[in-house]
Amino acid sequence: MPERDYAVVGAGIVGLAVARELLVRRPGARVLVVDKERELARHQSGRNSGVLHSGLYYTPGSLKARLCRAGREAMLAYAAEQGIPYRMDGKLVVAIHERELAGLAELRRRGIANGLQGLRELEPAEFAEYEPEVRGIRALHVPETAVIDFAAVTRALAADVQARGAELRLGTEVTDLRDLGAGQVITCAGLQSDRLAALTGTPRYRISPFRGDFFVLSPAAAERIRGCVYPVPDPRFPFLGVHFTRRIDGEVWAGPNAVPVFGRRIASPEMRKLMRRYWRTGAGELWRAANKRAALAGMRRYLPDLGLDDLRRGPSGVRAQVVDRTGSMVDDFVIEQAPGVLHVINAPSPAATASLAIAAHVVDQLPSVHAEDQLGGVV
Repeated sequence: MPERDYAVVGAGIVGLAVARELLVRRPGARVLVVDKERELARHQSGRNSGVLHSGLYYTPGSLKARLCRAGREAMLAYAAEQGIPYRMDGKLVVAIHERELAGLAELRRRGIANGLQGLRELEPAEFAEYEPEVRGIRALHVPETAVIDFAAVTRALAADVQARGAELRLGTEVTDLRDLGAGQVITCAGLQSDRLAALTGTPRYRISPFRGDFFVLSPAAAERIRGCVYPVPDPRFPFLGVHFTRRIDGEVWAGPNAVPVFGRRIASPEMRKLMRRYWRTGAGELWRAANKRAALAGMRRYLPDLGLDDLRRGPSGVRAQVVDRTGSMVDDFVIEQAPGVLHVINAPSPAATASLAIAAHVVDQLPSVHAEDQLGGVV
């Protein structure tokens, strides 16, 4: 008989949410959560701008769309329960060229299809009521966008699962899933998710990591942004472009860009194909990462009076992204099963927003683990 009922690999926000969901549904279950890092929220869970997404961008009917909406509601309820502060600042998606108006209309259509409430397209005089310093020709107001500290949520989840009886083991790298001694294993390992999936068979997906560099606006410049200001995404490219976020601590971050992490996957066939396809855009992202003036030029399309002295380099985030064999980013969440194991393989943004709903979705797919039908450990 296995030592424990469940083992969750990955103590980020998704892994801890899964552990909590297991214990909510089956109080007293023997649950282990392991992570190779010695601290919580070292990667995607803690290195982000803290936007609690509304579900605007995602293809209607996709896992991202459904779980983002459900996860947002669950996250707001959990934050209230745990006393974690958040602000419902809303977001403006701003068009600065006529050619972006069709994209803005498409975003509104998607938002309505995904169940967003209160979406409105606004003329400049109207959106100036929300963001008086921002320039553009039209904007979509998204009132349901909020900001929160996802690292604080991750810490709360860790305390929660431990209070419910789970064992949390940090600083423990997993190289063999059988060593976990669990009837059922769930991997939620972000940058390492493809490597863990490979332990149970030939991997269909490979992670290509991206780094996102933020700039922080000076206190004076930060007063020009009240909430979140985003561009209209260009459907030809997989990168969002410059955007501004007033975080829960009051700082305003601009960015991030999206540059490949040179090292682990830069030589993979998938990444090479991606870079060939988007080499101009990628070169621009790298140039803005290295050159403060280039980054400023992108920001000044929305805030024309911004100056170099208004910017300082901020932290860098990380995105674990599956790139398929054609060199295309896999847009949706990817969750796959093997005997005795369920892998959360692709969980980029909005995974933090959707984490509690992802957890419910994952646990819905697990077989019951009872004394009489234990799997006897991972095969």
